[in-house]
Amino acid sequence: MPDRGSVATPLARWRAAFVTGFAIEQAAKLAIAAALSPFGDEAFYWQESRHLAWGYSDLPPLTAWLIRLGEGVAGHGLLGMRWPFLLLGAALPWLVVAFARRLFDARAGWQAGLLCLALPLAGSLGVLALPDVPLTVAIMLALLALVRAMDADRRRDWLLLGVALAVGWLTHYRAAMPMLAGLLLCVLTPRGRALWRRGGFWLALAVATSGLLPLLVSNWQQHGAGLAFQLVERNPWRFHADALVQPLEQALACTPLLYGMLLWTAWRCWRRRGDGAPWDVLAVVPATFIAVYFVAGLFADDLRFRAHWPLPGYLPLLATLPVLWRPLARRRGWRLFAWLAFMLAALGQAAGLAYLGLAAVPGGAGVLAGAKAFPYNFVGWRESGAAARDLLRAAPPGTVLVADNFMLAAELDFQLGGQVPVYALDSPRNIFHGRAPQLAVWRLDGAGLRAAHAGAPMLLAVGEDAMRVRDRPDWLGGLCERIDEPRPLRRLDMYRGRKRVAFYLGRVPAQAPPEAPPAVAVRDACPVWRRAHAAEAGGSG
Repeated sequence: MPDRGSVATPLARWRAAFVTGFAIEQAAKLAIAAALSPFGDEAFYWQESRHLAWGYSDLPPLTAWLIRLGEGVAGHGLLGMRWPFLLLGAALPWLVVAFARRLFDARAGWQAGLLCLALPLAGSLGVLALPDVPLTVAIMLALLALVRAMDADRRRDWLLLGVALAVGWLTHYRAAMPMLAGLLLCVLTPRGRALWRRGGFWLALAVATSGLLPLLVSNWQQHGAGLAFQLVERNPWRFHADALVQPLEQALACTPLLYGMLLWTAWRCWRRRGDGAPWDVLAVVPATFIAVYFVAGLFADDLRFRAHWPLPGYLPLLATLPVLWRPLARRRGWRLFAWLAFMLAALGQAAGLAYLGLAAVPGGAGVLAGAKAFPYNFVGWRESGAAARDLLRAAPPGTVLVADNFMLAAELDFQLGGQVPVYALDSPRNIFHGRAPQLAVWRLDGAGLRAAHAGAPMLLAVGEDAMRVRDRPDWLGGLCERIDEPRPLRRLDMYRGRKRVAFYLGRVPAQAPPEAPPAVAVRDACPVWRRAHAAEAGGSG
């Protein structure tokens, strides 16, 4: 950020700007978190919190543990689930402030904090109960502890580093990235190579390794399902040229001008990597996150949202940018450029929060019904839950609630407060998102449904637009082989048809459905497919 000097811009003014921006942003995040329906994955993490374990088929356990803590303190609900993540997200800009103050000075600290508030990927962190919240905070805390430990070699700093890295392992498999960054630092730089001879360094590694224990236990219990999903099933591991657009994705996610300034900062830090503290850390750590994720992205998963992956690499650059920019800020043109970059980032952050706010308020999502950026994963769940509750009351005794995919099942379960079990049919979506093994462990998949309730009345909720368009005919047309004698009960056509959920009453079949896609004649005769197709084509359904 630009600065005309400590005389013209007193330290207190930067501090006041940061505290004011922080207060406004946290108030907006709190309001959104209290009203926004769960994101699809978020609802599944809530389900995991109802089945505490060493880990799950998609993630290590910390996200579920935090949700369980939140609801244990505040009760079931949106804020009950999210308040621990809101607190962690609120801590992130303060960690950036502390990091910049440690490396440079107080003025750089408050300026870096403001940049963190403005960066859309960072400022919005904590609104949703997602693993990236504790993971990002843990990585930033580990980086702060590392620079303190390298300078002072105090045991408490090494312990803090180990605890932070252990928390990362408890949160996500991407905790491997800060470990890789640390390894490169210890190999490529003189100060890093000196760490091998420090006892505190090995103490930190020992503590960090303890965070791997739940991950190892859960993979042993589930025959490696988590590792298989993260390393094999979700990644094609072949080059795909469309991933070369990653820098453009990052520019949009960070806002273009600020992204350019961050890359400029990374380049300047890399050129000074031989200057010792703190430039060796500032060169290697951000470069590892940015470069390795870019290269991996050329061969790895390109079907899921991944713009947030390099965020931990941007945070130390936010702390460094104000210092490196000071000489340039003496020129009016560069000073105006920096202000424009900051304002554009702040507008991007405000637009992102406004988008979530529209999805949170009644009727707000209707404004976006005609837009490509329709908040599909945030809307329709309250209506679907209310319909399921009403239909269950009127259904025959012993009726089992079933959804046609894991996400709809998790959302219904959340809306009903876990009062009744919600089963999920064996949808390809369950496999695509790595949730099929976990549903099998809980006996809430198709096999568990048939084993416990064959022949029982079945209320089936169908997310008609959940599958990709090309996959819908086979899936919806095959649902009649997964429910006996389906009878349509109710259809929810919401947001001008952007969200459609239909309910059917039938019976749980005793036999598993065929693995092959249904024949065209079978598909076309299925009322679930016929009614969904009619609704999509604009018919009454």
